Amino acid sequence: MEGSPRLGSKGLIRKHEFVRIIIQCLLSIGYEKSASCLELESGISCKSDDFQMLESQISSGNWDGCVDTLNTISDLTDDTRAAALFLVFKQCLLESLKCGDDKLALAILQKEVSTLHVDRGKVHKLARSILSSKEMEQSKIDDIAVCELRKKLLQELEKLLPPPITLPENRLEHLVETAVLSQIDSCMYHNLSDAVSLYADHFCGRDQIPTETVQILTEHKNEVWFVQFSNNGEYLASSSSDCTAIIWKVLEDSRVALQHTLRSHQKPVSFLAWSPDDSKLLTCGNVEVVKLWDVETGTCKHTFGDLGFIVSSCAWFPDSKRLVCGSSDPEKGIYMWDCDGNELKAWRGMRMPKILDLAVTPDGENLISIFSDKEIRILNVGTNAERVVSEDDSITSLSISGDSKFFIVNLNSQEIHMWDVAGEWEKPLKFTGHKQSKYVIRSCFGGLNSTFIASGSENSQVYIWNRRNSKPIEVLRGHSMTVKCVSWNHKRPQMLASASDDHTIRIWGSSRPNKIQPQELS
Repeated sequence: MEGSPRLGSKGLIRKHEFVRIIIQCLLSIGYEKSASCLELESGISCKSDDFQMLESQISSGNWDGCVDTLNTISDLTDDTRAAALFLVFKQCLLESLKCGDDKLALAILQKEVSTLHVDRGKVHKLARSILSSKEMEQSKIDDIAVCELRKKLLQELEKLLPPPITLPENRLEHLVETAVLSQIDSCMYHNLSDAVSLYADHFCGRDQIPTETVQILTEHKNEVWFVQFSNNGEYLASSSSDCTAIIWKVLEDSRVALQHTLRSHQKPVSFLAWSPDDSKLLTCGNVEVVKLWDVETGTCKHTFGDLGFIVSSCAWFPDSKRLVCGSSDPEKGIYMWDCDGNELKAWRGMRMPKILDLAVTPDGENLISIFSDKEIRILNVGTNAERVVSEDDSITSLSISGDSKFFIVNLNSQEIHMWDVAGEWEKPLKFTGHKQSKYVIRSCFGGLNSTFIASGSENSQVYIWNRRNSKPIEVLRGHSMTVKCVSWNHKRPQMLASASDDHTIRIWGSSRPNKIQPQELS
């Protein structure tokens, strides 16, 4: 209604439409009496005049009147009109068959249905119904069944016909949810999966993400190079240039306690990888072998490679039975092993130069590797299709989002670039503000739906970005030397760990009131 009064401070909402969708909402949540009262008081019906006419005609079996009504509605496209008429003719035809009037059914098919521009498969299906009409005669339907079929037809038309003839299902809920999602998208700190209150515009404070040190771990005796939370969020693993790795147990209060110290490597431990089921842990020695550990007992189950196998990184496939290791030795390339050390596959040769880092997407479909300093190779494991993304500056590390859709790379040009795995983006999203020019710095996705990115930095700080903003929203201070690696707990979105050359690991939590002072664990 063009002349309908307007609502809202901007005058953008037609009162008539607003009342209609309120009535629809009341009906959908079970308040039929309230909906009827509102219709009576406002003089506005949830259903349009055209649809009420169709409802009356279908309920009484007035098929000619129904066809006339559909043909006189001016706002329908040809395709929609044809689809609606097909549904009506189909109902009429089926009722004729059920009543044993095969001639009328055949006439509808030949004279009415066949002239509509609809899927021929649907027409052929109706024709087959006539051919099997003798079987259908044996189970003629009663008046109750006919009534149910007509109700179903009305429901199908209600979904098919466009506004304002009908209203999209749950229209008010959709509008409110869209407004809420828009506010969430503009909230730089949103990190909770709980329902959002409608009583006020949505806004989250910085206490929704980890910004305060809650624990300092000092068990390592030299630089800490790598940290990673387990997939279930119940453990944290760390590795150090002191030639050890440590498994920590995450406690209920989001602190950690030492579980196992893994002592077997003869050289610094530079990389870790949890199996997807979190029962096993891989550790990579710097210019050394790869070891497989049992998480529960802390015992070494297998050693992969030999002293001449220079491993840069490793990753698991989703079944927790297969793993891949990349070598910085061009002649070695990438190996796939089972947990007993049997080689399942290898990628090596001239097209496979030294591997700096690699990862497998959580869905197991793609193997992503960093090679030749500036190139990213995305290999579809199932089809062997591959794509190469080139960067202008040297890449030091790689991390993949939990939904397997995105990955980030740290560059020594003091930028982090985010790419999509599918290859639809021509350019990456860029994040800046941290310091990186000399060392390997590792970043990670984190928070609800991998909304955030965190990274270490050569200026001893931890940086946090919202993926929608190229500048950091938080800078965490506390370490005294380069922060090499960070890890965000997948199951506790307000828990972050950072590893530093100052020999410590810091556990970060939210800045809640009356927060507990940081504790050292040594």
